[in-house]
Amino acid sequence: MKTILLVDDEQRMLDLLELFLAPHGYRCLQATDGQNAIELFKVEDVHLVLLDVMMPGMDGWEVCRRMREVSTVPVILLTARSDKSDVVKGLDLGADDYITKPFDERELIARVRVALRRTENENQSKTIHEGPFTLDLESYSILYDTYEVRLTLKEFYIIEAMMTRPNRTFTREDLLQVAWEYDTYTEVRTVDSHIRNLRDKLRKPNFPIDEILVTVWGIGYKWR
Repeated sequence: MKTILLVDDEQRMLDLLELFLAPHGYRCLQATDGQNAIELFKVEDVHLVLLDVMMPGMDGWEVCRRMREVSTVPVILLTARSDKSDVVKGLDLGADDYITKPFDERELIARVRVALRRTENENQSKTIHEGPFTLDLESYSILYDTYEVRLTLKEFYIIEAMMTRPNRTFTREDLLQVAWEYDTYTEVRTVDSHIRNLRDKLRKPNFPIDEILVTVWGIGYKWR
């Protein structure tokens, strides 16, 4: 279970963030000021920080700067201000992303997933071996034995998610978030056409790709 530190001086906002995040399996810690956030960050195993910028006393920029001195844990800034200079200041201090209030629940969840996935990719092995396939996370390519199979970027993101979590069933919505991040205008059925393309590209002699990249009827897909 991933732990997310929520930092905001408004309790109502903290409760709303936890209401959005908890159903997705995230453990949430709450801090109502910068100093409390720093203290929790030091003693808890935090995987991501959602950090309000405009707080009395120690503001979010200072909190971000102090966290960056000791950790590379992803930090997403929450701001009611969309002024570009504020955004640039936060990114220069080491923030990974920002969300402007008020925000959409789906966008929040998608950005959190993207930030956590980026961290997982940085920490894991650069190659994944499954049967005759080798997935190279640095070059965004997949090899069948020694032959490269050409994939689009979205096809790569889908196969990466499934090969790094074998036997997990992904819903179409899961894969939509994986490959299209927080583009909420893409139809979920688009995933089906990408799965078909993947099967066609990975279908090789004596390798039963349809028994490996399988359909879980009524739910989605998984890599067996």
